[in-house]
Amino acid sequence: MATASPSVFLLMVNGQVESAQFPEYDDLYCKYCFVYGQDWAPTAGLEEGISQITSKSQDMRQALVWNFPIDVTFKSTNPYGWPQIVLSVYGPDVFGNDVVRGYGAVHVPFSPGRHKRTIPMFVPESTSKLQKFTSWFTGRRPEYTDPKVVAQGEGREALQKAVFSVHGLTSPRPLALVHIKGT
Repeated sequence: MATASPSVFLLMVNGQVESAQFPEYDDLYCKYCFVYGQDWAPTAGLEEGISQITSKSQDMRQALVWNFPIDVTFKSTNPYGWPQIVLSVYGPDVFGNDVVRGYGAVHVPFSPGRHKRTIPMFVPESTSKLQKFTSWFTGRRPEYTDPKVVAQGEGREALQKAVFSVHGLTSPRPLALVHIKGT
């Protein structure tokens, strides 16, 4: 008699990081990664990637267009820990160092079909004037050692309060927006 194996379901994510609006910055690239629960496992595709550097368009929108493809398949026995995509956007500062220009995360849509998501982005910011000056002078801005913390609730608030404040997270207007389109 064969033992019954637990049934699984598949989640296929197919789309692209389409574009972004960062009014103050140019020559940016983005990284993506997925955060998911312990019952989830990637079965095909890439669960993280990095795009090319793009410059602002010359029209009124001044959009940064990546059209960066995403194609990954997950399997799970439980919907708990539904995957989220985490985006980190980087670009040069005045000294030519790559610094973080924004973090954001969004859950993969629950229903099948075409979806478009706009992700508000935020950046960590030093809490004291001395830290701000030191980070500007050395060219080392505050950033997360692991960007996946953006999608995880536990411990994130304490980390933000202890080390730095987060600019753009609670403001009515986000610092920047990234657009994702699924097919």
